[in-house]
Amino acid sequence: MNRWMAMAVAVLAACGTESSDDGIVARVGSYELTVDEAVDLLVDEERLAADVGVVESLAQLWIDYTLLAESVSRDTMFTELDLEPLVTRQIEQVMVFQLRDSVIQVDTFVTDDELRARYESESPEVALRARHIMLQLPVGADQAARDSVRSRLEGIRERILAGEDFSALARQVSQDPGTARTGGDLGVFGRGDMVAPFEEATLALEPGEISDVVQTPMGLHIIRLDERRVRGFEEALPQFRQQVQARMVQEAESVFVAGLVERLDPQVAEGAAEIVKDLAANPGGDLSGRAARRSLVEWSGGSITVGDVRLLVQLEAPSLRAQMADGTDEVIEEFLLNLARRDILIEQAVSAGLRPSTDSIASLVDDARGQLRAAARSLGLFDLDRAPGEDLEIAIQRVVTRALEGNLSGATQVVPLGLVSFQLREGRTSTVLEAGVGEVIVGVAQIRAARQLSPTEESLMPPDTAGR
Repeated sequence: MNRWMAMAVAVLAACGTESSDDGIVARVGSYELTVDEAVDLLVDEERLAADVGVVESLAQLWIDYTLLAESVSRDTMFTELDLEPLVTRQIEQVMVFQLRDSVIQVDTFVTDDELRARYESESPEVALRARHIMLQLPVGADQAARDSVRSRLEGIRERILAGEDFSALARQVSQDPGTARTGGDLGVFGRGDMVAPFEEATLALEPGEISDVVQTPMGLHIIRLDERRVRGFEEALPQFRQQVQARMVQEAESVFVAGLVERLDPQVAEGAAEIVKDLAANPGGDLSGRAARRSLVEWSGGSITVGDVRLLVQLEAPSLRAQMADGTDEVIEEFLLNLARRDILIEQAVSAGLRPSTDSIASLVDDARGQLRAAARSLGLFDLDRAPGEDLEIAIQRVVTRALEGNLSGATQVVPLGLVSFQLREGRTSTVLEAGVGEVIVGVAQIRAARQLSPTEESLMPPDTAGR
């Protein structure tokens, strides 16, 4: 029995006084997700393990969807939300590209003979085709929760080794929205196209083999290699030429950035790594104005503040926030220096007059608002179907339940809200109750176990345990 099962049993067995939290998994404002409701949502989705990671993820998604549905009921255009931060990085990236094009002049002409020599020396000839199944690691998860996700993925791997179809399972359980619908198919890729741990694991496989569990910044994966072949130079030439030219530009850009950084000399403040880890583990925590203005990195004429980093971690995917929360001081400090390098480039772009016009920014914000409305509509949150005289809260709870049922069954895609989630939660009290999570785990496990018993087996069980 794991610690969560033990905790739940203790909760259920405790004699005692009732409290307002009894039978509740999550709460936001006056809305409550009960244990029974969460059990009903999960019990028939047997591909999902009854563990703390799944239940907590469900509870957090319920909070997000509830607040989003409530926002829809007040304002279908989401004018109350500040969506400009969502497009800020897109704007900054455009500025940096424009700066590079205006400042960095690189001759990227390279002959076929030079390319052939590079190709033969670097041996990037392997073309791989693979599929994967990915599970995300919950943000701020402790080791027990991480082990639970890993154990679940190992169980999926065992099912595949026992004969279940990899592609079918990928469609059912993979949390990579880009490949789940195609059975985890990653298409054809070569060296350098994937992050290092993923590439190394794939290269170690023979066609048809399944990897052990592999961890990357995106989450945990199992990989099946479908095809490995050698590409001749003539076949690889167009793509390889683009790779070499991109590398030449990157090298010139690195020299340019290194010169700026050396001149401005950014320095990471003492204790900055610990602050970043805390922000990644609790990105929605309260932060005073003074604390938000504290510098984590400073250079001549600029700085990265606590508020800057909190906004960034709110925008990041949960799996990347989890990586930051558990990173070493050295990794965090390099992350901060990379942010400084980025901001130094942006400052140079602003100085060069490359900031987009107000109209361009407004257009991007409008696009982001349209995408959010489309996401809410895809979840059915616009369809409250409120009966005459019915409380709005009841209609919202009903539509959120339908949205979650669609996500869990795979009929609709999960909509991660990122920064929007933090804005919706601002000024609202929301919580996921540990005791309620344990009760859901036990409730789902008991119902599923009872379903697996034959009538004869059930009749042989003691009267006080049969049917549990």
